[in-house]
Amino acid sequence: MIGADALSASGLDIDAEHGRDLAAASLALARRFADGATMWCIAPSWPQHARHVAVEFVHPVIVGKRALPAVAVTGPQPVGELRSVVRAGDMLCAISTVDEPVVVDALRRAPAWGLETLWMGWGRRPPSGAAGHVLFVADRDGYAPYDGSLVLRYHVLWELAHVCFEHPGLVRPRGASDDAPDACITCADEGRVGEVVAGIAAGDAMVRTARGLESVDVTLVGPVHTGDLLLVHAGAAIALLDTEPGHD
Repeated sequence: MIGADALSASGLDIDAEHGRDLAAASLALARRFADGATMWCIAPSWPQHARHVAVEFVHPVIVGKRALPAVAVTGPQPVGELRSVVRAGDMLCAISTVDEPVVVDALRRAPAWGLETLWMGWGRRPPSGAAGHVLFVADRDGYAPYDGSLVLRYHVLWELAHVCFEHPGLVRPRGASDDAPDACITCADEGRVGEVVAGIAAGDAMVRTARGLESVDVTLVGPVHTGDLLLVHAGAAIALLDTEPGHD
């Protein structure tokens, strides 16, 4: 039997900081859903959590609430499966510890795919910038995956997303300038992550970015392989990001 102290340590109580994080994540998801996005859910070591999150969003249990497109990806190669189905503007919800390699790899590729990212988990928090939104709970005694703390948070996430829909001004279609990254004052282009997909020849590679498929000059970074992540600026790769070539 789990004692009260263990439950408190595991984060069943949502404090002010977690509340702010949940509110920000819910608003971001609601805006994406309003734009027609799908949320893709992965939890390689705990696939039941991915399925539970997807069911919460796609199956409204309150009369008048809309069904929201959400899919649990639970196959043996989630990164490869995601790569073939996600669209720019979609969302990725990952549930794991900070050291789950498949999740880390998927989140690193998400910017190239144009995805909003949410990382839910327990224990040590991810480094800054690992995901757009991070909702992690304490796990002092090892109960977090099944003590209800994660389930509570994604139930609240679902409810707050629907609260946002009740205020149309919050989820209006975003303009081209909303959330736009800072651009280079010389060439009006920003550095962005791209994933090599095919067509490597004569110093050029076909690269997928949030804008779509682009032919990119890779002369500065040397040989590249399918699956490599690049930092792309003004039509050229200016850095090879740390990842495993050809990882599926």
